[in-house]
Amino acid sequence: MKNGFVKVAAATPNVKVGDCGHNAGQIINMIKEAEKNGASIIVFPELSITGYTCEDLFWQENLIKKAKESLVKIARQTTDKEIVAIVGLPFEFEGKLYNVAAVIYDGEILGIVPKSFIPNYSEFYEARHFASGVGISGEVDVVVDEDEFDYSDGFNYQLYLNDEEEDDDDDEFDDEDDDDDDDDFEEDFEFIPFGTDILFKCTEIPNLSFAVEICEDLWVPNPPSSRHAMNGATVLINLSASDEITGKAAYRESLVKNQSARCVAAYIYADCGEGESSTDLVFSGHNIIAENGKIIARAERFSTGITYGEIDLDRISADRRRLTTFVPEKDDEYEIVDVYIDNTDDDITRKINNAPFVPADKGDRDERCNEILTIQAMGLKKRLDHTGCKCAVIGISGGLDSTLALLVTVKSFDMLGIDRKNIIAVTMPGFGTTDRTYTNALKLIEELGCTLKEVNISEAVELHFKQIGHDINVKDVTYENAQARQRTYLLMDFANEHNGMVIGTGDLSELALGWATYNGDHMSMYGVNGGVPKTLVRHLVRYFGDTCESETLKRVLYDVLDTPVSPELLPPSDNGKISQKTEDLVGPYELHDFFLYYILRFGFRPKKVLYLAEHAFEGEYDKETILKWLKVFYRRFFAQQFKRSCLPDGPKVGSVAVSPRGDLRMPSDACVREWLSDLEN
Repeated sequence: MKNGFVKVAAATPNVKVGDCGHNAGQIINMIKEAEKNGASIIVFPELSITGYTCEDLFWQENLIKKAKESLVKIARQTTDKEIVAIVGLPFEFEGKLYNVAAVIYDGEILGIVPKSFIPNYSEFYEARHFASGVGISGEVDVVVDEDEFDYSDGFNYQLYLNDEEEDDDDDEFDDEDDDDDDDDFEEDFEFIPFGTDILFKCTEIPNLSFAVEICEDLWVPNPPSSRHAMNGATVLINLSASDEITGKAAYRESLVKNQSARCVAAYIYADCGEGESSTDLVFSGHNIIAENGKIIARAERFSTGITYGEIDLDRISADRRRLTTFVPEKDDEYEIVDVYIDNTDDDITRKINNAPFVPADKGDRDERCNEILTIQAMGLKKRLDHTGCKCAVIGISGGLDSTLALLVTVKSFDMLGIDRKNIIAVTMPGFGTTDRTYTNALKLIEELGCTLKEVNISEAVELHFKQIGHDINVKDVTYENAQARQRTYLLMDFANEHNGMVIGTGDLSELALGWATYNGDHMSMYGVNGGVPKTLVRHLVRYFGDTCESETLKRVLYDVLDTPVSPELLPPSDNGKISQKTEDLVGPYELHDFFLYYILRFGFRPKKVLYLAEHAFEGEYDKETILKWLKVFYRRFFAQQFKRSCLPDGPKVGSVAVSPRGDLRMPSDACVREWLSDLEN
């Protein structure tokens, strides 16, 4: 697939216990279906060729022989197919029987991986039949005598194309078709690697290497997949037969999710399902595909079929580069098997969240908002307590950012038991202030019980214009920034007068874009919003309104939310409305926050960011619009680093931050040309 994605599948066939011919037919048809749907890897459950619940039938030589024959048949059917299939079967090696996974591609058996940890407790008694693969390695030949190759087992590829039309008499098949399939038959597969330490490396797909473990291997304290990941596996594969009892599904899912997170990898988990013996157990086909701690696809339990997921290999690679504690431990005992699978150009179907900073679920979102407000408040609480400061000074415009900063400050003062009257909330109307924002600022200060100070800055700014010889009718950057600096100047002096601390209001999105007046609203003594992106600011203010006990305060906060984002530095329109809207000038914040997340969190190249944005905002913005604002983001992000290089302290609240002391060490004179060039090409 394009731009670092690879489509994978976990499949649960409807097996017949002990009927290798039937099961192989099911597996072959699922391989064909998955390849047709663009999957590069398909994983089947543990012992899928025979069925997991064969019990003492595993000792029967006939079953072992039939399983091997079916493996050969399956392998032959993958010839000229661009898909890797991993199937399970019992396999004899050096006189012992192993529970193994066979990796198949393009008519070849590339490797056979035995199960390491053999459960022998509760309902599991695998040690009765299978040996552990720990420490076992070598090469095997999968030999099938053509003269004894039994086609009377009902193995007919066409027979299983439509399960609804399947005849119970599996012995009916078309000899002529089978003969055609056997024209290029070779009796054996030679020198196949056998062992637990095999890494399959897909040379044609960047960052795709996979390794296999089987069921119980995941449930032990130190799963083999951990070692696989440290030796380069980006995709971990598990063939499983995990029976279903109440409560187990959630635990199983947490294991898969957490192992993918610890290993910074993708994890494909294929589970047994319908058709297994129900003598004592029931299997649900709980297929799971995870990516670095996140479930990206799961099967509906108690069903059969194929579960698809699209793994972002670039994302895994980016996180491994970033995490200094992810240290590869190359083991010379590992055998590297090259897989020459070609990637496809199919488009992704995976949903890309267009608001990566904002949880989609309301319950999760409310929890996130409460957590962030607490982090912000605790950061300010510590700074106030450490300095012995009993007073905070904050400029209130009636806009989103200053509103959030005031709410956080109130929360900090309540934690410290300091009277809210010690919060000096300063409103400073100027040339662009509208009645709406001015009124909301006054109501907000009153409802929160803070001390109001009002200073109209117009006269002072006009005097300043005369001092520097600026024509007040020229509404340029000097006209705007003089107002912002005048406000900061006043706040700093109020702080000196009252032995207070100026609380900054600028948010993460503004800092990324450099949308702040240098040494104006850019500066404070502690910036509580510096780690909060604009798209999340809205939800924090809304959450505060929804959970506060004052209906009046809630109404004010909701009106603030409904007010266009604006610095209000240009005069209002003739009807008194805001004439200067930030998003008309720098672009939609929802786009910029999306860019910000993928550029800083993962370091994706511009083309990848554009590709993701096209999918995330499909139907909302066309490609030309997204490209336009992405170029704006890159230009501003590079050009405005000098503002971020001298930011005041403030709490980090999420995985993306721009503090020059922490997450973003970037030269102020870095060149943006190569990034823009990637978009042009």
